[in-house]
Amino acid sequence: MYVDGFVVPVPRRKLDAYLKLARLARKVWKEHGALEYREAVGDDVPHGKRTSFPRSVKATDAETVIFSWIVYKSRAHRDKVLKKAMADKRFAGMDMKKMPFDTKRMIYGGFKVRVAA
Repeated sequence: MYVDGFVVPVPRRKLDAYLKLARLARKVWKEHGALEYREAVGDDVPHGKRTSFPRSVKATDAETVIFSWIVYKSRAHRDKVLKKAMADKRFAGMDMKKMPFDTKRMIYGGFKVRVAA
């Protein structure tokens, strides 16, 4: 199993717009083969003294933190799904500068699952 993980700061005033985009992304990724697609809005995410989810993305008091993940069969499967999803016509013409979050502060990465339920 393979997981792409994301941490994103989203202005609270743009949360509805972000969730609308997330629902579209979920539909696209699932249609192209992702096993699971999750978006979770911060609920109990304190600012740590040295490290924390908010600090990791430089979240302001006006922002909340989104923790997201997408599950695939393998990294090779992820690469195929990602290529198809990013080429999907529903994303054509999206302006990265008009996203409902600061794309420069998004943290993401791919992970090999080693322990699972």
